[in-house]
Amino acid sequence: MPTLVNYAGDEDFCSGGSLYANPMDSSLLLSLGPHVDVYCPPRKRSRISAPFVFRCDKFEQQKQSSIEVLPDECLFEIFRRLPGGQERSACASVSKRWLVLLSSIRRTEICTSKTTQSAKPEAGLVPDMGDESSKLDKEDSLPVSNENGVASVDVDLELESEGHLTRCLEGKKATDIRLAAIAVGTGSRGGLGKLLIRGSNSIRGVTDFGLSAIARGCPSLKALSLWNVSSIGDAGLSEIASGCHMLEKLDLCQLPSISDKGLMAIAENCPNLISLTIESCSKVGNESLQAIGRCCPNLQSISIKDCPLVGDQGVASLLSSVSYVLTKVKLQGLNISDVSLAVVGHYGKAVTELVLTGLQNVSERGFWVMGNTHGLQKLKSITITSCRGVTDLGLEAVGKGCPNLRQLILQKCLFLSDNGLIAFARNAASLESLQLEECNRITQSGVLGALSNCGAKLKALSLVKCMGIKDVVLGLPQLSPCNSLRSFSVRHCPGFGSSSLAMVGKLCPQLQYVDLSGLCGITDAGILPLIENSELGLVKVNLSGCMNLTDVVVTTMARLHGETLQLLNLDGCRKITDASLMAIASNCLVLRDLDISKCAITDFGIVALSSTKQLDLQILSLSGCLHVSDKSMPFLKNMGQNLVGLNLQRCNSISSSTIEILVEHLWRCDILF
Repeated sequence: MPTLVNYAGDEDFCSGGSLYANPMDSSLLLSLGPHVDVYCPPRKRSRISAPFVFRCDKFEQQKQSSIEVLPDECLFEIFRRLPGGQERSACASVSKRWLVLLSSIRRTEICTSKTTQSAKPEAGLVPDMGDESSKLDKEDSLPVSNENGVASVDVDLELESEGHLTRCLEGKKATDIRLAAIAVGTGSRGGLGKLLIRGSNSIRGVTDFGLSAIARGCPSLKALSLWNVSSIGDAGLSEIASGCHMLEKLDLCQLPSISDKGLMAIAENCPNLISLTIESCSKVGNESLQAIGRCCPNLQSISIKDCPLVGDQGVASLLSSVSYVLTKVKLQGLNISDVSLAVVGHYGKAVTELVLTGLQNVSERGFWVMGNTHGLQKLKSITITSCRGVTDLGLEAVGKGCPNLRQLILQKCLFLSDNGLIAFARNAASLESLQLEECNRITQSGVLGALSNCGAKLKALSLVKCMGIKDVVLGLPQLSPCNSLRSFSVRHCPGFGSSSLAMVGKLCPQLQYVDLSGLCGITDAGILPLIENSELGLVKVNLSGCMNLTDVVVTTMARLHGETLQLLNLDGCRKITDASLMAIASNCLVLRDLDISKCAITDFGIVALSSTKQLDLQILSLSGCLHVSDKSMPFLKNMGQNLVGLNLQRCNSISSSTIEILVEHLWRCDILF
């Protein structure tokens, strides 16, 4: 209104009281409101024949900026001529319409000083802005231009070690408007290098339009991960393919709308692809895998899981096409047969890591052929889970055909017995790590036989939930020692007892890392031979849940290995008392991590730990120690100069006031209470 009132010219508006002496001229006065009179000189014919009344505030609300009247095509031409990223980000902050329109401009369409040719928005990529603004989630904040001129919309960009900008959108934050803001905001900073979308907004989730904005604004995108986004289809993936030719890593998980069409577009336009993961994509089949193998000669890693349309034809075509560069292969829950494993064994010339899970149609013959084709000469690690074809004969063939195999992980292989495990150990001369989980036909004889027959390189053995192992004393033949073993772990194998442990201790004199968590059946008689026969010195020992162990074990360990012991976990060892802490304080000079949760220690034990200046504990857990009281407070303060972690949970005898004092004085220490 001030502009109208102060307007100068031949058609001046004049405000105020009576402007003429003749009352008859009052017909020339129009009332615009209760406080405003406007005089219209008689030299101009009035275009209205009756008085009209309107309020100033309503008049202002009906005003529309002249630039908003312009159609999208004109705004497109204006925006693509903006001189820099700061200006584009500032314009993106004006409205969602401007943001969406800016995100539709490809990097190649932005005019520079040398390019002024006309360009038009691509059909179908720039929707009607009136409709789009109403569809966008009203809770999405508009881009805000920061001091660097980058449109944000909560775009928290991180700089990775490789120098790529990365962005992760999860749950309700994953919307098209945020993707558009990312595309516009990162354009002047070299573009986005890595994008992860996990889940989607339930009301206004990510669609093909959001991916199209990324494709147009981030041509330097190298890694894209899409998890559980049902509204993304082949159109969005095709846009990524056409706009992001530098794409190297693609991760697709739970995308029911993605089919062979979208993946074929990726194959044809992204020749630099080196890693591909496809999981739970029900429409992806053999045709796209054939295209990947044909068009992506640099593919190094492939993972295919729970894709029902993928069969032998697709797997065989892919592996045979990239046999000299493919290093990592994971096949899980697929309808493939022995043919695919034969192809893996023959064409996996560069494969170093192989994972096979839930291949119910693969028989013993498949694993036998895979080993006997002798193509897996570079294989270093193999993981086999829930494959009924893993038998004694098949595993022995794998051991013979993979001379450089260093790690074997077998999980839920129900048909594998002691004979197969021992035969494999004889042939796998390079094996360094062996892990058995839920292989219930493996017994004590198989474990000891594998230790005795393995090569001179085995360093780690892990047994988890192997229910077939029973603690029996057998008339075993003379067994060769395993001097190379450094790490021995037995977890949740209730049948593994003192007899088995004592024999392992005698066979493996070089142990340094021992994990016996959850073995409630072992006693002092079982673990003492292991402690006494260790020649190099124990470094990390986990005895949590071994409730029958006493102070004899801890005092012996502290006396023999105090100079090397760095971690000791006695959680739940209810027979451990203050005597153990006194031995630890006197002998364990390099101990850094001590867990005595739920042990029978008292304040005297804490006093003993605190009295030794040479002890340099960094982590101490006293959770559930009911006999530790407020009297330990000054001694905990004394120890706290070096502590970075202190667990006082469920210490019911320690008052809240004591904990407050400790929190105040030990401000560098993370205290749990």
